[in-house]
Amino acid sequence: MDRKRRRFLQAAVGSLGLPFVSRLALAQAYPNHPVRLLVGFPPGGQVDIVARVTAQWLSQSLGQTVVVENKPGAGGNLGAEAVVKAPPDGYTLFFAAASNAVNATLFASLTYDFVRDTTPIAAINNIPLVLEVNPAFSAKSVAEFLAAAKASPGKINVGSPSAGTPPYLCVDLIKMMAGVDVVHVPYFGENQMVTDLLGGQLLTAIGGISSGIGHIKAGKLRALGVTTSQRLPQMPDVPTIGETIPGFAASGWNGLVAPKDTPKDIIDKIAAAVSAAQNDPKFKDRLADVGVTELIMPPDAFGKFIADETVKWGKVVKFAGLKPQ
Repeated sequence: MDRKRRRFLQAAVGSLGLPFVSRLALAQAYPNHPVRLLVGFPPGGQVDIVARVTAQWLSQSLGQTVVVENKPGAGGNLGAEAVVKAPPDGYTLFFAAASNAVNATLFASLTYDFVRDTTPIAAINNIPLVLEVNPAFSAKSVAEFLAAAKASPGKINVGSPSAGTPPYLCVDLIKMMAGVDVVHVPYFGENQMVTDLLGGQLLTAIGGISSGIGHIKAGKLRALGVTTSQRLPQMPDVPTIGETIPGFAASGWNGLVAPKDTPKDIIDKIAAAVSAAQNDPKFKDRLADVGVTELIMPPDAFGKFIADETVKWGKVVKFAGLKPQ
């Protein structure tokens, strides 16, 4: 074999490894510039608050700034659609929420399949919810709230965040399980709902603990019941709604996903950063401060969890005949 032919074959064989080498180099260098963390809800609400806490710890673990970018609309669908369309390079992530599992059935014309078109990274937290009222509202317990609703059917307004969120579904679950007729008032975002609740334009609502706990502790709002199956350490004197409506239990959750086909090495690096945060006592304390608890799941387990949640909430949406509002 002559010298020119040998050089050609060596170059050809060497080039076969370039895609692998470039992918490996990309993963090793990741991240070398800021990472976007998309949130499907407006600033100030439950999901946004926890996303910003998470971004702070991820920035420390990854050695790059993680910038929270709000893309609200359609119960979190606009943010999810944005991440589905983003390059699968690890620089655009999404702070997934239970609403993304709900929306798979609630919205009939989505342009994407959340389970199919995203790559799970890690779960972050559970979100307890609370039935909260303005102090001007007469009811001081879930039983009194239900009695007032039955005494004045179609007269009591109950707010919730955007369509598709667990608080949104909880309003309809109360209507269904307790047989009461209340007027459901979905808001564009949780921050505006809480603002109206504090101002008295709205007297009752179901929202996330994070956005309400400070106002509840300050006496500006009153908690009637939490939606979890057990009472919360943050508010041990507040009963569960299930203590009055047997079998009632629901909660939200959050976690990180990336676009489909994001390289496994990058997914593993971000998942390791999440694990480091969840092992930090200060992170645990910060989550507790905003009223949520850790939910620890690696990529594969989190992917199965999202799929299972999609099936579960799909049954609820179909049973209740819910439609986007």
